[in-house]
Amino acid sequence: MKITQELVDYVSTLSRLRLPEAEKAKMAAEMEQIVSYMDTLSTLDTDHVEPMSHIFPLKNVLRPDEVLPSSPREELLAGAPDGDAETFRVPKAVE
Repeated sequence: MKITQELVDYVSTLSRLRLPEAEKAKMAAEMEQIVSYMDTLSTLDTDHVEPMSHIFPLKNVLRPDEVLPSSPREELLAGAPDGDAETFRVPKAVE
């Protein structure tokens, strides 16, 4: 696939970049290299390759859930600048 000046302009518009004219030629060459590499990869036979999400096997390392007692509410609310026995009070944020 040939990368044209119009395609470079289109991609730079999509990515919200303003490329100087001097960089547009360099960007076209780099995009050409990327596309040619993708063409090389697309020639590979991947019919018997299982899809994967990571190159290394990953396992979730999670601790088991344990029910523990919570902190006392009075202690948690003790430092509140404005609160009652059960909640924090905050200024109204939405009219």
